[in-house]
Amino acid sequence: MKTNFEFFEIVEREDGVAIVFLNRPDKRNAMNWSFWRDLPDVVEEINSNRKIRSFVIAAKGKSFSTGLDLESFFQEFGPIVRGTYADDRKKLYELILRMQKGINAVYDSPKPSVAAVQKHCIGGGLDLISACDIRYATYDASISLREAKVAIVADMGSINRLPSIIGQGNTRELAFTGKDIDGEEALRMGLVSKLFKTQDELLEGAIATASEIAANPRIVVEGTKEVMNFSEGKPLSVGLNYVAVWNSSFLDSKDFREIQTAFVERKRPEYNKD
Repeated sequence: MKTNFEFFEIVEREDGVAIVFLNRPDKRNAMNWSFWRDLPDVVEEINSNRKIRSFVIAAKGKSFSTGLDLESFFQEFGPIVRGTYADDRKKLYELILRMQKGINAVYDSPKPSVAAVQKHCIGGGLDLISACDIRYATYDASISLREAKVAIVADMGSINRLPSIIGQGNTRELAFTGKDIDGEEALRMGLVSKLFKTQDELLEGAIATASEIAANPRIVVEGTKEVMNFSEGKPLSVGLNYVAVWNSSFLDSKDFREIQTAFVERKRPEYNKD
């Protein structure tokens, strides 16, 4: 497994958890091209490793991320952004779709993710955590859907995913104003589900939850995420039918038989043996 990328550091633990660190602390983890280029490969590394059953997305340094590195972005892609003809418009469209791939990969990963946010989580940082399954933060977090303040319509997923997390009203307020919210406001909205006093406590809490997830049967956890993602935005009847199809196909797993044996023998089940 490749554990080091230009922007990322991956730490694989013995308990089935991987920690993906944003690792550009001197720039407050501002997202230059190496972030967008490598994130799909980072997620693929995690997806392809059967020992990893859940992962944490955290960050080195004082801030989670200040979002898109505008200076480096315009240095590299300015001519495409300012292109005159349809040919250049097409190149920009394709660039945006390519940049979306990594954050989409986090959302689409069969393995649950826990985001650990300290201090700044701006723009692209919010796009990234909105693709995670669980979000924790420090009390002093400063979270912003900032794009309106820099003359951009947010296009990396936050305005698409946040309504199902925090509701249309909260999402529109954040998107239209570009304002900052602190950890307590994020908790009130339901954007995050736990707050911590320090960055160390935050990471410890995120790892503990990811470890608890990883201890459960892989096939069940991945199936649960699949069913929940599929059911999002669909009528209840569609989701209920899908989970019925899922269980009729995959209920009788090795781990399901393990829990039956463990119950009879009055012992603790041992999951994920393969």
